[in-house]
Amino acid sequence: MPLKVHKNIASLVPYSPGKPVEELERELGIAHAIKLASNENPRGPSPKALAVLSAAATTLHRYPDGGAFRLRGKLAERWKVTPDHVILGNGSDEILGFLARAFLPPGDEAVMADQTFVIYKMEVTAAHGVPVVVPLKDWRHDLPAMADAVTSRTRLLFVCNPNNPTGTMVTKAEVDALIARLPESVIVVFDEAYYEYVRSRDFPDSLSLVKQNRNVVVLRTFSKIYGLAGLRIGYGLTTPEIAGYLNRVRPPFNANSLAQRAALAALEDEDHVAQSRAMNEAEMVTVRAGLAALGLSPIPSEANFLFVDVGRDGRAVFEALLREGVIVRHIEGRMVRITIGLPDENRRLLQALKKVLSS
Repeated sequence: MPLKVHKNIASLVPYSPGKPVEELERELGIAHAIKLASNENPRGPSPKALAVLSAAATTLHRYPDGGAFRLRGKLAERWKVTPDHVILGNGSDEILGFLARAFLPPGDEAVMADQTFVIYKMEVTAAHGVPVVVPLKDWRHDLPAMADAVTSRTRLLFVCNPNNPTGTMVTKAEVDALIARLPESVIVVFDEAYYEYVRSRDFPDSLSLVKQNRNVVVLRTFSKIYGLAGLRIGYGLTTPEIAGYLNRVRPPFNANSLAQRAALAALEDEDHVAQSRAMNEAEMVTVRAGLAALGLSPIPSEANFLFVDVGRDGRAVFEALLREGVIVRHIEGRMVRITIGLPDENRRLLQALKKVLSS
């Protein structure tokens, strides 16, 4: 008898994370491949975070603190809110699932951009909601058009800022205009995974909206600049009312013990964050200049990656770079996303790309 699967679930395409570096090296017969595909911090975690893991490992026979008392308290202190404003996730993308389950009845709508973090559409569809997709304008979120797309059935609106995969951002003035147009019943989700990399002074203070008790969720993560992607730990800042509903669908013990302790330690290491940000800024300049020398014009980015039109089939360029031991991310068509790596990794990237484009 064939399986009976909901049509919304059957329509989903599983997320493709790419092969492990070791497996890729074995398949292609190469060594020392570099990964510039997942927007990770190439400097790795804070030494302070690494230092706590061995001690934390001695308690792995115990369940983690289900309420994450210490970490939520530290985050509340950092952002000048109460612990009731903070919710943790197994990565901030888990919180996207909580939002869809808690606030999106089947058939109701969630507004999002067409080229943005793929998990929004996946979680909305999995919750049997309707994704309403609005095209980008000049590679940026078109917030007026997103406001136009809101109907009486809209429950959620997602703004990835800076946006993944483009690296572009929307400004404070644009966000203020969006909020002024939206019904209070619409929850606006600002996904700020790359917040710590932003350089622009026009970046919106979305957390101020939470403090005004607006229906807003601000998502942040320890996976990017903090270098803890392998531990899967992220968080949301929102009103206690919204957090209370999210906690109704949050599984117990969703933030593991190692992740909680490492995140606490990482928050204390401001030097690691500052050095990571400085390296990213310097190497962004180097990579942009190198791409320009190859005749390419990447989209201006406020994150730790560049989105670039390679002028030909992006899939073919991606696969050719793999054979050179350089892993980037093909997004669609001619567009490729390149994470900013360590200086020697970026030199290898540019050398390999030059070879590929000249062949």
